[in-house]
Amino acid sequence: MTRNTILPGMALILLLAGIALYLAGLPAFSHLGLSALTLAIVGGMLLGNTLYPHIAERSHHGVAFGKQQLLRLGIILYGCRLTLQDIAKVGTSGLIIDLLVLSSTFALSIWLGTRLFGLDKKSAILIGAGSSICGAAAVLATEPVVRGSAEKVAVAVATVVVFGTASMFLYPLLYPLALHWFGGDAHAFGVYTGSTVHEVAQVVAAARAASPDAESTAVIVKMIRVMLLAPFLIGLSAWMARTEPRHGHARSITVPWFAVLFVLMTALHSLPFFPRQFDHVLLFIDNLLLAMAMGALGLTTHVSALRRAGVKPLLLAGLLFVYLIVGGALINLAVSHLAML
Repeated sequence: MTRNTILPGMALILLLAGIALYLAGLPAFSHLGLSALTLAIVGGMLLGNTLYPHIAERSHHGVAFGKQQLLRLGIILYGCRLTLQDIAKVGTSGLIIDLLVLSSTFALSIWLGTRLFGLDKKSAILIGAGSSICGAAAVLATEPVVRGSAEKVAVAVATVVVFGTASMFLYPLLYPLALHWFGGDAHAFGVYTGSTVHEVAQVVAAARAASPDAESTAVIVKMIRVMLLAPFLIGLSAWMARTEPRHGHARSITVPWFAVLFVLMTALHSLPFFPRQFDHVLLFIDNLLLAMAMGALGLTTHVSALRRAGVKPLLLAGLLFVYLIVGGALINLAVSHLAML
């Protein structure tokens, strides 16, 4: 693949990402918690089902490059959002809560998706990853491991958008009740929000109703969930190698190299000599890369395929959403109680 063959597609997804980043910064969209990733995939789908088929022959190499290589680079740079010092601030209990919420939500997604709704395993995995870890970014990061189609990825992202957006309006309404659950502790509400809401932007919007302390705690707890993405992907690869043999032979374990580099980037970002003055530049580049990957995904997603997926993925994500609210609260209460013993 030469540079000339990828340039048209790269220019197209760069334009989509730039528009998405601009719109995400406008109050009308930011107050709704619509991130650049969400706007990029929506814009990509609108273009992909109208004008893009006419230019797909010239652009598809660059679009494919965006979905694959730029996505992995974006996941690596995601490590610049967290430090090991941040993890220490919320303590062992915050990490345990995140682990329990993640593992139980994902396991529930596999069981409900394949047993109750009859979905294929890849769809259940993608929806479970988005609900249990970090929304659209987790769905994108999981796709190379499960090798899901663009349509399955788009459906999973759509469920995250629907219920993640709902959480931003529901959690502030739950705040008085949640304070009662947690003994009036706004910090505990922040841990609860960070461990159960889908995306980072949605966590910020949902926790802002409480206090600055709750908001900052929620973001840290959420970013710990993001960091768990790396071991999750490695474990998922090992599980799929054991459960999905190929052509009569065991499937080899594929360690997602970008997940390992994501952890290394987090460790590097934690070092005292890391030039923090570049954080905002790195985060902008990261948002741009992920938005380009989402735009590329949208361009290759056909509305007809989403229609064929039906209502079952949405019902699965809805049940996971209810579990995150209720089951997540019970996990938070149980761990907090045990920590005080």
